[in-house]
Amino acid sequence: MSNKLLKVNIHKKLKEFDLDVDFELEKNCLGILGASGCGKSMTLKSIAGIVNPDKGLISLTTNDETIYYDSNEKINLKPQKRNVGYLFQNYALFPNMTVEENVASGLSKNHDKQIVSDMIKRFHLEGLEKRYPRQLSGGQQQRVALARILAYNPDVILLDEPFSAMDTFLKEQLRIELANLLKNFNGFSILVTHNRDEAFQFCDEIIILDNGKIIAKGNTHELFENPKKVQVARLTGCKNISEIEIIDDYHLKSIDWDVTFEVSQKISSNITHMGIRAHDFSPAQEYDVNSFTTLNSAVLEMPFEWEVTLANGLWWKCDKEIREHQFTLPEYLKVDPDNIILLEK
Repeated sequence: MSNKLLKVNIHKKLKEFDLDVDFELEKNCLGILGASGCGKSMTLKSIAGIVNPDKGLISLTTNDETIYYDSNEKINLKPQKRNVGYLFQNYALFPNMTVEENVASGLSKNHDKQIVSDMIKRFHLEGLEKRYPRQLSGGQQQRVALARILAYNPDVILLDEPFSAMDTFLKEQLRIELANLLKNFNGFSILVTHNRDEAFQFCDEIIILDNGKIIAKGNTHELFENPKKVQVARLTGCKNISEIEIIDDYHLKSIDWDVTFEVSQKISSNITHMGIRAHDFSPAQEYDVNSFTTLNSAVLEMPFEWEVTLANGLWWKCDKEIREHQFTLPEYLKVDPDNIILLEK
């Protein structure tokens, strides 16, 4: 086992629900994925010391163990003693400080000036040193906020919806930068998001949070491939979900789409729903396994895909070239039995 460990086990009573979160992180980046208002940001704020849980334990082990919070032992380290870097949604830069002053703001008064100049270079802020936050674009502000965090070499980086206020082009650029930064970061990082693409791109492991409770946790790729629960499937982007009626061990009927499907794994009695990812359909012949008609479908052209809504409510995304503007809808579509996701409520 790694000698580095971040432990978080906290309980806090909130107005809408109780936040109950318990996890351990040994390395790399953890994603917390969930809908707005499910307790994601509150979890980060508790780790940073901005908010106090009602009870629990938060500790960090690198070479020694540092207890951030322990309700039994009455320990509650102040945020500035935790060596945690928190990237807020709005970046929280000091408006009356220049870029270089903001980057230096977490350092001691007699800090090495080289640290700030290295961070200015690393985050491509050369020429902006004397500007104030109001004179910067959203992307530049984010880079300043990240430079400020990295300047004091934190043990933990907390990222709260880091791309929520950005346009698509800027988002793509900064995603690449942030992915490289996190890959080379030697501490722990936790990314809070409601965006499944961000969770998939950055995080080795994810936790799915729903109304303050962890409803799934594990390896990111495995959770996306086999979400197991309806809410986890939705949050990982599965657009086609239906209640089912079990016919036998390997056949079921979708109640919402009125189609009978064959599946590749034995259906246990606790399975209540099925899911199909929108890209997992392919053209078919009438009598193929899991084949159904596309009659009366609606087709919508997008830049890189055709979005097809079938008469029964199923939704298919078919990839296309940007110059391709003609689409021939096949008479029948099918889904491979391997690609049907079996789900519990």
